[in-house]
Amino acid sequence: MAILCTCNLAVHAQAYRLLTVNDFGGMPQRNSGVIAYTNCSIDFKYEAYKRNGYYQLYFNIGLKVNRERSWLDRSSITSSEMLAEVLKHEQGHYIIAYLEQQELLREVGKTVFRADYQYQAQQIFDRIDAKYKQLNQDYDEDTQHMTNRVQQNSWDKYFQRKLEYMPQSDEG
Repeated sequence: MAILCTCNLAVHAQAYRLLTVNDFGGMPQRNSGVIAYTNCSIDFKYEAYKRNGYYQLYFNIGLKVNRERSWLDRSSITSSEMLAEVLKHEQGHYIIAYLEQQELLREVGKTVFRADYQYQAQQIFDRIDAKYKQLNQDYDEDTQHMTNRVQQNSWDKYFQRKLEYMPQSDEG
């Protein structure tokens, strides 16, 4: 017998924002061929309560830029224009994490959870997380870590459209 739940979302995450040099406090990995690295994490938590024969789930899906794990190799950045390009590329990585967080919020918001809610929630996270990990890899491969300007421009337009037309989460 399935036990239905109502789903409420509690979102304690920073709103979408632009990255700055202050977001990069980690130690650069020199000689890696990479000038910068952005490390974001998504905190996927929920609490379930059994009430009157059903479960009620409260989700908290947070997005965080991990300043201590994100870094810029400032010695390789030769101008303010180059810094702007690096930050724009790294913004793409942040956008991918933000898109993942938003899709998770939408997905759990429309899911009817049953008695196996733990399995269901983990399956949702794993499926969406794998999708965005691949997107991150594709982004760096296509742009050659921002050095392919034509591809970088194409991705910038893609991100702009995704943000502009993003469906709203059903937050309650």
